[in-house]
Parts: sequence; C-alpha cells; structure tokens
Amino acid sequence: MGQPTHAPREWWRSAVIYQVYVRSFADGDGDGTGDLAGVRARLPYLAGLGVDALWFNPWYLSPMKDGGYDVADYRAVDPAFGTLAEAEKLIAEARELGIRTIVDIVPNHVSDQHPWFRAALAGGAERALFHFRPGRGEHGELPPNDWTSEFGGSAWTRTAGGDWYLHLFAPEQPDLNWAHAAVRQEHEDILRFWFERGVEGVRIDSAALLAKDPRLPDFTEGRDPHPYVDRDELHDVYRGWRRIADEYGAVFVGEVWLPDTERFTRYLRPDELHTAFNFAFMTCPWDARRLRASIDETLAEHAPVGAPATWVLCNHDVTRTVTRYGRTDTGFDFATKAFGTPTDLALGTRRARAAALLSLALPGTVYLYQGEELGLPEAEIPRDRIEDPMHVRSGGTDPGRDGCRVPLPWAAEEPYAGFGSREEPWLPQPEGWASYAADRQCEDPGSMLALYRAAVRLRPGFGDGPLNWLPAPGGVLAFTRAPGTVCVVNLADPPAELPAHSGLLLASGPLDDRGRLPKDTAVWLHS
Repeated sequence: MGQPTHAPREWWRSAVIYQVYVRSFADGDGDGTGDLAGVRARLPYLAGLGVDALWFNPWYLSPMKDGGYDVADYRAVDPAFGTLAEAEKLIAEARELGIRTIVDIVPNHVSDQHPWFRAALAGGAERALFHFRPGRGEHGELPPNDWTSEFGGSAWTRTAGGDWYLHLFAPEQPDLNWAHAAVRQEHEDILRFWFERGVEGVRIDSAALLAKDPRLPDFTEGRDPHPYVDRDELHDVYRGWRRIADEYGAVFVGEVWLPDTERFTRYLRPDELHTAFNFAFMTCPWDARRLRASIDETLAEHAPVGAPATWVLCNHDVTRTVTRYGRTDTGFDFATKAFGTPTDLALGTRRARAAALLSLALPGTVYLYQGEELGLPEAEIPRDRIEDPMHVRSGGTDPGRDGCRVPLPWAAEEPYAGFGSREEPWLPQPEGWASYAADRQCEDPGSMLALYRAAVRLRPGFGDGPLNWLPAPGGVLAFTRAPGTVCVVNLADPPAELPAHSGLLLASGPLDDRGRLPKDTAVWLHS
C-alpha cells in the first residue's frame, strides 16, 4: 500500500513544511509582535532544521479580529509585520537557502474593513459581492435563516439599515458571494500577484465552505447537498485556480474537513488541488490499532487520484501535541478544550517524540507547526489576555486557540526568552517557558530539537516507495518503505523486541537494558 513514484521535481510530494505563525515566531523590532524581520533573522535556524518550505499564516493588512484571517487587503503586508518589500526579500532569501514559500489565502470571507464591504454597507453595488438578506419576523428582527457560526452564535449580523449579512465565522468576517464573477476574478488576480513575487504554494483556508445554496435555506441535518459545505459548484473554482498554479509551477494545499472519503478526494483530482490536510491522523488517539487504520485509510483514499498524503500533528488551531498526548482525564480527546485540563507533560513529551518519528517516516508530505520541534506544551492564557474570538463567542467557556500561539522561546537568558527585546509579547509566555529555548536545545543532543533535526536529515533514507507493514505484536507498529530502512513504534505496555537489524539510525528514547523498545518509544533501523 502506498503511492506511486513521481519525478523529483515534484518536491511537494515528500516535503517537510514548517508552519510560521508570524505574530508569535520572532520579534525583530522589539515591539512585542512577531514580524518578517524576525523571520528573516531566523532563516539560518530553519535551514538548519532542514525544512523544504515555510507556510506562513496570513501576513496581510488586517484588523486582527481573528489572527489575520480577516483580510482587508491581500496586496499589502500588515504594518505590524513589515512591508511588501520586506516580504519579497524574505521570499528571495529563503529560496537562496533552498526553502520555498507558501502563503495563506482565506477565500470564504474578508474583513469587515475591506473596501468592498465598507462600500457595500454604504449601499454600493458591492452588496452583490456578499450575502445580504432581509430578516424574518414581523419587523425583520430575526436572522434570515438558522445557520450558526463556526465560532458560536448566529451566522448573521444585522446592519444599521436593518438587513442582515452572512458570516460563517466572526461578525468581522463577512462571507463573500462566490457566485459573482468579480469575486472569482479578484482571487485569481491575488494568486498571480503572489506567484509573481516568488511564492511557490498556497494554503487554502476553509476550502470546502465557499459556495452557498443561493436560496440560503434553513439547515436540516442530513440535507444533501449541504447548503454551504462541499457543494459541487466549488470544484470549478479550484480547476480555474489549478490552471493558474500550473503556469507558475506552484502548488495548493487545502484545508478540507470532510468525513466522506470519496467527497474529500474529489478535491485532489489531477486538475484541482495538489494536496489537502489529513486531519484524521492528527485527531487519532494514541492507539496502535487506530493509528494503523488511519494510516491505511489515508493512503488508500489518496491512491486513486495519485495525490500524496499529508501528515500533521498540530497547527495554529489545535491544542499542542505534548499536551494532547499527555492528557490524563480523557486519555486523548481531541475535541475537549477546557481550562485546567489535567496533563502529564512527561508522558506527553515521550509520546510526542515517538509520534514525530512515526509521522516523518510515512510516505507523503509532513507539516511541522512552529515550536513542535521544541516540544512546547499548550499554555494556559489568563482569561483577561485571551484574544481568540472563539473564547468570547463561547461565552467564556472555551479557552480558544491562543494557548498554542504563545511567542516562541529562542534564548533562555534574554528578555522574554529571546522572542523580542523591549515590549512584552502580545500573548504572555508562561512561567518556565525559557527552559524550552532553542539555544539550550541546540546544545543538548537529547533534546526535542536535536531529534527533529536528525529525523528530517535522515528522512530521505525511507525513499519514495510504498509503505509495507511488518509482522509485529499487538500495540506495536512496524513498517518499511525502502529496502534497508524500518520504523518501529511501541504503544503497548511490555517492551518490544526489535526486528533483525544491522544498526540503529535514530530513537525517540533509550532502549531498555536488554535492547528492547519501551512503551511510547519509536526507532528507525537499518535492517
């Protein structure tokens, strides 16, 4: 089982891609907010890690009501991060180091400060570019339908004029009308704008939500087709985008949350998106049987369309891996987010190290979220410092996503752990954050950073071949992809005997005194 071999030029089929949340990566000017100057200064670190590409969360002009996913102007960099000229320098400097750039596009919506929406509120023809509707009820006081926002509450907000506009996310993020030709043309122009500046890939946010049933009917569970998720007319949009990407040799990765395998793989047909995120693996419990099933299902669903699988353990929307894998109340429940969730960080770190070797040994593309290579846990943000709109929209019950967005620790002895020099970071760093600093880990051969550096360097040894499972006892995963290279992960209580091998390439933790693999430990072997 696995994927076919493809030409080496298709770098994205086996790349290690590092996600940069600019606001929290590195603060170059000391104002408390990460910026492009900070990223440029840390490019040698990223080159040393061995990654093939950087995926940047939105760096465009934005009021930052949702961490930059409320875009006011795609052709301008937000002043908090730098300038367009600086972005162009960053793209070029990274490429000189062999690192490609992937940017984030948010096509479902824009900021309520976008010129289009401001003109629409003023009664201009731009109203047709959004979803405005009269309300229900005797005086139009009720929303036009019963749709709910992804952030909680109604998906509709009433304007001063009395009508309502649709927003599947925050009220500050009005949904665009993708049935309008001007919306399609604008986004195609945006793609060309960034491809012309050296960008080699685009991540598509909420990729399955763009198209809406023009009737905007009430939501009915099980309705087919869904009024706004995964509608068939959406595929024509991505076919148009693919034609543009092919002109530049660029690639797409879609954020596509769909439970239906057949519907999911439609986005990966040869004339649509190159890749899509694999959330099933990320949300899978730390259980050998279920992980193997997730891997098998992922490879099987990608094979018919010839697309590479993607593997990711964490991102800017998800509780960090160390914390998830160390939960002691629910074992592992991806959906649970609560203040004060019990966590065993030693357990979580041990499992996260093993999971790193597992994911990096699998065929396809691996995404690494900033700070995962440092073993950062989820931080608990004081309630009065939380900025994520999910927290507010939940009535304060959901801590939101800020805990995985805390500014990185770079230097243990410097102010704010080296993130910046003058102002306190925009999110507070928890006590003990400096102990995870990159400079300390660089000097420690047993650190999480050392493990990731070694794994990324050795990963090409697994080759481009298919995954073949090897016989293994219950609770143990063992497979090979290239003659001579084996990955073994033990998730069971008893130590596992290693298969016959000629050498140990890399281990997430020490073997026991009899050379066996302890629980929650992974190894790469020469067979």
